[in-house]
Amino acid sequence: MGIDRQQRQIRKVMIVEDEHDILLLYKDYLKTKGYSVIASSTTADEALADFENYKPDLIIIDYKLPGIKNGLQAAKEILTKSPSARILIITAHEDIKNELNNDDFFRNKRVEIIIKPVRLARLAYIIQEV
Repeated sequence: MGIDRQQRQIRKVMIVEDEHDILLLYKDYLKTKGYSVIASSTTADEALADFENYKPDLIIIDYKLPGIKNGLQAAKEILTKSPSARILIITAHEDIKNELNNDDFFRNKRVEIIIKPVRLARLAYIIQEV
């Protein structure tokens, strides 16, 4: 029952991932779980524009993205404009957790980090917790 309640709260998801295969995997999996993937981007700059246009309930963003900004920098920009945004950052780098935890800006924000490789069941669980 907890999952159903959370899915009502998180319906619209935006995915920011530059690896097309992984993007499709996340997108297909989330759709089977009842989420609507309303936008997908491959760079931080696209993500910022898409966030403004679509106002998702949750953003799943890869840490390492092509371009100048990484996922953590994009998350900070999004949270500056919308402090209640829910963001899940996916990374292969364990030290990114320390970077997030040591930055006072992220204190009391709805940001979680998941370390790759990502098991889809774990992704679904984390989404419920964000």
